[in-house]
Amino acid sequence: MRAVQVQEYGGPEALRTVETEVPEPGPGQLSVDVAYTGVNFADLKARGEGYRVPSLPFVPGLEVSGRVRALGEGVSGVEVGQEVAALTAGGAYADVVVADATTVFPLPSGVDLRTAATLPTVLPTAYALVHAVGRLQPGETVLVQGAAGGIGTAVGQLAKAAGASGVFGVVSGAAKAKYALDHGYDDVFVVPSTNATNSAKPVEFVDEVRAAAGGRGVDLALDPVGGETFRASLASLAVFGRLVSFGNASSAEPWRVGQPELYPTGLSVSGFSILTLAQTAPGALRALTEKAFAAVAEGVVSLPVTAEFPLEEASEAHRLMGGRTSTGKLLLRVA
Repeated sequence: MRAVQVQEYGGPEALRTVETEVPEPGPGQLSVDVAYTGVNFADLKARGEGYRVPSLPFVPGLEVSGRVRALGEGVSGVEVGQEVAALTAGGAYADVVVADATTVFPLPSGVDLRTAATLPTVLPTAYALVHAVGRLQPGETVLVQGAAGGIGTAVGQLAKAAGASGVFGVVSGAAKAKYALDHGYDDVFVVPSTNATNSAKPVEFVDEVRAAAGGRGVDLALDPVGGETFRASLASLAVFGRLVSFGNASSAEPWRVGQPELYPTGLSVSGFSILTLAQTAPGALRALTEKAFAAVAEGVVSLPVTAEFPLEEASEAHRLMGGRTSTGKLLLRVA
């Protein structure tokens, strides 16, 4: 079968299509004939710096749609040939992938395989950020970094559906701002990105965000960037505000927040990682994913596929996402 491997860390050119053996599922696992694979920023970090890579060579990819190929020992509730979406620990840039049965989900009625590939990581993450971790309440305001990306697109719609009185986004360019405004955002602030991952330069959106939120700041801020963006998001919070960190795209030093930052106005900071939750609390992940998928089936939220590439052109998908100009969801077409 075909697989796209990282044999040494580097740029998009480090992705190489090879022929390899078809993986077989072990106990509690199943294999999937892949139709589509979702492309995520975590894949770029894996390729470039070894994020969550146990060893090389490594096949990236965290989410797929396709049909069940084979069942491992002890697996029930799904059938060979059934259409599913799956969250994987890696290996999804391939014709066949193995996943734990606890992170494989039958497709909701009316959801096709192309749409299904957008769901396993983005939708449960967005749902958790708004509801399970962020606990957004009707009438509250929310600030979202990366508002035009996959998670940002879903969060904007979910926040509106949850009754948010103001949904504000931060993006890196004017085209992304227009896209976000078309997907649930009330106001979007353009902050050009910098290549300096540990830059001490202040991130300039705090005053604009606080003004847009009536001068009081926002009730909930969602940050996948880290570094100075994390600190600026914290500074954008209202009294009793909450910040959820769900990534470190900047590759900055891990954030540290203590009593001096939190005590004066009763702030709180929490974190979320869908990949870690899959390892530590698969039952909670499954319940979360079922709610997120239901929101898609009911038409509450949709995630546009804005670009699609053949499996062999995975490097082009990485170039597009790495250039910080993409919006919505990128897919690899496998079968």
